[in-house]
Formats: sequence, structure tokens, C-alpha cells
Amino acid sequence: DPEEIIAAWENYQSEPQQLKLPSAPEHGLLYSREPDRPQPLRDRDTGRGMTVTIGRLRRCPILHYKFALLGHNTIRGAAGGSILNAELCVSKGLV
Repeated sequence: DPEEIIAAWENYQSEPQQLKLPSAPEHGLLYSREPDRPQPLRDRDTGRGMTVTIGRLRRCPILHYKFALLGHNTIRGAAGGSILNAELCVSKGLV
């Protein structure tokens, strides 16, 4: 059921959110119900670039469901992700 998938995304909370780390966005995943989203210009900086925006969930005859997903490659994927990993290590007493 698509609504179950959307609910799982909307309720998902990873450890950085649970620990309220400084670089962690309030929501790591954000589902947009608008039919034309996500879009790079409108959604790449959501959550200071650390939130992954998901949209356009639809049925697929081969894979059951498919969707569009957008994350900021530089912020979430590289620099911001590294900072968030460092914050997580510090919060766990690993460094």
C-alpha cells in the first residue's frame, strides 16, 4: 500500500535525529505529495541540504513501486555527511 510506504518514510528517524546532533536535520527524509517534486532548485537545500526529499511514489509493474529521490550531493553526500559522522563519533565517545 503506498500510504504505508509514505508513513514509513514520514516516521523514520535515524540516530542523528534521535541524538539531536547539530548537523542533523529535523527530518532525514521528507516525502513531498506534490506531483512535480522533488526538484533540484526547490528541494536541494531542504534541512540545510541534509534532508533527502522523496516524491512521486507510484506503482510499477516490474518493481512494485518506484519514486523520485533527491539529495544534495555536496552537502549530504560529502562535506555535511562527514561532519555528521564526526558528530556521531563524538557523541558516542569514539573520538
